[in-house]
Amino acid sequence: MLLESSQKSIIERVINCFESGTADGDYGCISVYADGPHNIRQITYGRSQVTEYGNLRQLVQMYVEGGGIYSPALRPYADKAGSVPLVGNIEFRDLLRKAGREDPVMQKIQDRFFEKSYFSPAMKWADQHGFGLPLSALVIYDSFIHSGSILWLIRQRFPENPPDLGGDEKAWTHAYVRERHKWLSSHPRDAVRASVYRTRDLKRQIEARNWALGQLPIMANGIPVNPKEG
Repeated sequence: MLLESSQKSIIERVINCFESGTADGDYGCISVYADGPHNIRQITYGRSQVTEYGNLRQLVQMYVEGGGIYSPALRPYADKAGSVPLVGNIEFRDLLRKAGREDPVMQKIQDRFFEKSYFSPAMKWADQHGFGLPLSALVIYDSFIHSGSILWLIRQRFPENPPDLGGDEKAWTHAYVRERHKWLSSHPRDAVRASVYRTRDLKRQIEARNWALGQLPIMANGIPVNPKEG
């Protein structure tokens, strides 16, 4: 996927708005949702909200190894996240919040972490399946951040093929967003249903034919988004 720097910036900043309510990303943002395994409560954390039972352990370990201000205090938790419930641990949550908002080391590590764990795999998937439009990249990255992948259960709901199988890229992207919107809207988990603003905003960009992401600003979760200056 060949993206201009401004296009990649827009994609990342839209996702930041979806996840933590600000285009720059709130690196110390902590939310708690009952969307963990078997609907248990879990922490979601950081610029693009990694989950306690997802990859939070990896992020904490990277920070501890990176020698940040709060690395010594977080070290005892590095191997516990995802194995021992920490959602009710006030010290752990406070340390994460302070590290994200006060320590440039945590902010840089989060940037690397979300690039390596989500953006790069999303763009690899896009390349493998023949996608090339920036708006498609945004749709694909959002699905990787929010759901971990392009969900097969959603792909089964529409007949369009991806470009590598001879399909039309715009038709596939439109269909995926449409069916994902329906899926989110009817999901049994309240927290998942509440995230339907993501596909609502993506549908608006498709309807505007903003395939190059050049029509700015892009409204994301009620926030106007432009590329990062500089």
